[in-house]
Amino acid sequence: MEEYNKSIAFFEGRDIKIQVGLLAPQAGGAVLIQSGDTAVLVTATRTPGREGIDFLPLTVDYEERLYAAGRIPGGFLRREGKPPERAILISRLIDRPLRPLFPSWLRDDIQIIATTLSMDEEVPPDVLAVTGASVATMLARIPFAGPMAAVRVGLLNDEFIINPTFREIEQGDLDLVVAGTPDGVVMVEAGANQLPEQDIIEAIEFGYEAIQELIKAQEDLLQELGIERVYEEKEEFNEAVYEFIRERAQEEVKKVLKQFDLGKKGREEALDNIQLQVEEAIKALPDDHEVKLAAEMDSRLVPTLYKKLTKELMRRQIIEEGVRVDGRRLDEVRPISCRVGVLPPRVHGSALFQRGLTQVLSIVTLGTSADAQELPDDLYPELEKRYLHHYNFPPYSVGETRPLRSPGRREIGHGALAERALLPVLPPQEEFPYVIRVVSEVLSSNGSTSMGSVCGSTLALMDAGVPISKPVSGAAMGLIKEGDEVRILTDIQGIEDFLGDMDFKVAGTDEGITALQMDMKITGLSIDIIAKAIEQAKTARLHILQEMLKVIQEPRKHLSPYAPRLLTMKIEPEMIGTVIGPGGKTIKAITEQTGCKIDIADDGTITICANQAEKAQQAKRLIQNITRKLNEGEVFLGRVTRIIDIGAFVEVLPGKEGMIHISQLAEHRVGRVEDEVSVGDEIVVKIRGFDSKGRLNLTRLGIHPEQAAMARQEAQFHL
Repeated sequence: MEEYNKSIAFFEGRDIKIQVGLLAPQAGGAVLIQSGDTAVLVTATRTPGREGIDFLPLTVDYEERLYAAGRIPGGFLRREGKPPERAILISRLIDRPLRPLFPSWLRDDIQIIATTLSMDEEVPPDVLAVTGASVATMLARIPFAGPMAAVRVGLLNDEFIINPTFREIEQGDLDLVVAGTPDGVVMVEAGANQLPEQDIIEAIEFGYEAIQELIKAQEDLLQELGIERVYEEKEEFNEAVYEFIRERAQEEVKKVLKQFDLGKKGREEALDNIQLQVEEAIKALPDDHEVKLAAEMDSRLVPTLYKKLTKELMRRQIIEEGVRVDGRRLDEVRPISCRVGVLPPRVHGSALFQRGLTQVLSIVTLGTSADAQELPDDLYPELEKRYLHHYNFPPYSVGETRPLRSPGRREIGHGALAERALLPVLPPQEEFPYVIRVVSEVLSSNGSTSMGSVCGSTLALMDAGVPISKPVSGAAMGLIKEGDEVRILTDIQGIEDFLGDMDFKVAGTDEGITALQMDMKITGLSIDIIAKAIEQAKTARLHILQEMLKVIQEPRKHLSPYAPRLLTMKIEPEMIGTVIGPGGKTIKAITEQTGCKIDIADDGTITICANQAEKAQQAKRLIQNITRKLNEGEVFLGRVTRIIDIGAFVEVLPGKEGMIHISQLAEHRVGRVEDEVSVGDEIVVKIRGFDSKGRLNLTRLGIHPEQAAMARQEAQFHL
């Protein structure tokens, strides 16, 4: 392909450049997309499908190279290895708006690879990669209902920003990614600082308007290169077989879909039995019957068309009758059950959240700063995480068996969504210095497990005594769209997700939204429908929140007795050496006396970790005494550390030593220092002052008995 360059004048000087024809000439399609000094190479390649595949084998990979930021990888091999979690999340971000735009009949292997070749400290590469994937796919002439593009929307000082920088994202109240086509929005993902629903709707609309510029640029590019968009609507359909299935199964399927008390497993078994009866009826046909011949030629035909019939009948029931397969109204939430403290206190907090047949057990563990997750080598500025949310989805949760593997992309994505939902309500590190890990174990799944993990995690955090500012709840919304008829479903279950058109997860507090994620199975959705779904989700969230608060209304006042006790304090950085002492002598002595673990940061922040709160407070007082400024006239119970001819040295506070001149040891004349004190003696002394070099001068004279008694009482806090 001939080299071609296009520059898109984008919002507020954030121009985007597209270059094709120079790199990766053997890929089906390749584009270098750039903004600032961030450049991402995206390729799309298609190969013939494998035999027996009845789904679209689409693979999307996001790759980072540390040379993009002028760095060499760490580790023994000094090369990139397993993709970090953030790269997996970006792979999902690219995949989700792409997947619904491929035709349902496509079975060829398609691979999208996005590689960040250069990256500055301003421009995130992820939304560039999403737009680049659309360009590369169309250049590869793969059937695709594009063009598609994505932008990020930030909110800073009450102003929306398109494609904000890393710093603007960090300082703002919104981090929203919206992807769309000419037909509408196909994907939304956001983290927000409890923003009202209307703000989120306006942000999506603002982002979709910006997307139009990128869509037009892609259309212009294709026209200038003489490339026609490829998209062909065809379906594996056999009218005779479908009519045969309809005649024998339609009424039976309708009955099953209206047996509201069947439950998930009973419904699946009943539908499977109807399919089995249809298959047996086809086998009983004469060998030359066209239905039997068609079914024998393609073993997938009957299951595919039976699924099509089931989908059609379920959707028609919702559209025409407003009734769902479990008998609920369209805006009704399934029955909710909540419990806290379900596990022994060895775990620091636990909760069980159940909505319908979806059940999630969330467990909280509190750790010290040493437990923070050090992020692996990647191109992003964040170095560590102090809040971790991990989501597990074992096979028994859906009544299946399969080998257990390491967490897949779905588990990582759901965990990240729940993590994002709770971040805005977590206490600041200065107030609650713990590292927090929440694990959500999905024990039973029938839709909306990610939002179940948000609710379960909120309850578990409150059970653990984590002082979250607000409880967070979440709900998943669905959609059935047939022509102009649209029905939005609250709290979707598995079959409604599987046979529906949308999975829209919304989490937030009673003040506003903290996270949302929308995935489509159609080629676009209008802002009006999205707005209605967000508003309907608010009613569901608040209902769920009320049920949660019936169990626990606020975080517990005390931590589990098995949780570590952490205290933080701040000292002047120049006092760090005093606390550590020569060769670590002082801090070692504090550690030995109190049994605490003490970490000191370069900025003077000290974190004290102990098994008992009293020990942590003792260590804090010791450090305060070491770093406090001494004043003339203060009285202490000190310990004699050494003796010289003209006096004795006394340690009045850990690391703070002064000298008593021989003339200040007693009211009478003292001939030898050893006649009055010995090394190791505890004596009450008063500060006389400081010499010209700042050294401490002490005396035993002129001390009132009440001062001496007070000094002895306070000495229990000294080394």
